Amino acid sequence: MRSLPTPLAVRSSCVGEDSAGASFAGQHLTVLNVPSADDVEQAVREVWWSANSDSAITYRKRLGVFERPSVGVVVQSLLAPDTAGVMFTRNPINNADERLIEANWGLGEAVVSGRVIPDSFRVARGGEVLERTPGFKKIAIRPAPGGGTFDEKIPVDQRESLCLSDEQLEALSALADTCERVYGAGRDIEWAFTGDALYLLQCRAITSSAGAGPTAPPAESAPLGESIVHVPLFSELAAPDRDAIARLFTKRVFAPGETVAKEGSEAAAFYLIDSGTATVTVRGAFRRTLGPGDYFGEIALLDQGVRSATVTADGELVCRGITLWDFRPLVQSNAAIAWTLLQTLARTLRDTDDPRVATT
Repeated sequence: MRSLPTPLAVRSSCVGEDSAGASFAGQHLTVLNVPSADDVEQAVREVWWSANSDSAITYRKRLGVFERPSVGVVVQSLLAPDTAGVMFTRNPINNADERLIEANWGLGEAVVSGRVIPDSFRVARGGEVLERTPGFKKIAIRPAPGGGTFDEKIPVDQRESLCLSDEQLEALSALADTCERVYGAGRDIEWAFTGDALYLLQCRAITSSAGAGPTAPPAESAPLGESIVHVPLFSELAAPDRDAIARLFTKRVFAPGETVAKEGSEAAAFYLIDSGTATVTVRGAFRRTLGPGDYFGEIALLDQGVRSATVTADGELVCRGITLWDFRPLVQSNAAIAWTLLQTLARTLRDTDDPRVATT
């Protein structure tokens, strides 16, 4: 591990993640500019966990795939490219037999995340450039000196100037030919130029509909037994049973403004806040602020239903999370835990003010 070249990019890579039938683009995390080999383990855990996000779970259920996700992770050397982007070997908009290329300055993340209007090029299969359309490229994403990335403002005179030369378009056209020859027709390619060198970063099938799922993290032990006693669902459990559940929690860090849970989304995770604060809204209206020791999403561990509120990180938010996939096997194999949870839920129903709930 310590002989790995740095910096690194850590990203999801698994069978079926992006195929002719599915695209999990934007669902699973990519961690860019991991500064050292010692930081790889945490980055891998972050990528694994991203498969349990509300958006990934919602997409997976729409595809009729609701099972424990499992994802591979690839660790790559990170480039600091001059230009980067995506290329489709068949136009995905109109299915024309031509190359469609989108490009921006810096890392390709700005293109794939939709943060800029990229330059767009249509290139015939023989290499003839059919159309050049300047974008509006206000930022370039660059590797930051201490790890991670930062947004570099693009000078005004470069924002609408084309970032690819005819020679580079010719090289990309040749790359498209090679990828189709090796992997088959209809390729979605991520690429980057550093100096005169062209790098192939990823090659997958162009997605035409929707597809099949992947991912999940291993458990990280944490001394949370005394913390989860304050969660009503777990409050009546014996201490050894709470400790068994606590060992299944994994640390999760959310960036300022990041949506942790989204109202109406499918869900499979429960969170306990370690540090930071988060805002809870329902139909856009403020409900409350959550802080250390607060929690949300416990019912998602039981009913596989949708979120009733949106939770957004105010600043950096550190949580401990547990997923349905880890919680369910423990309950199914431990009758004492299952019976106690059932009694807890029964008491909750008896205490409800809803007259439709029988209390006899």
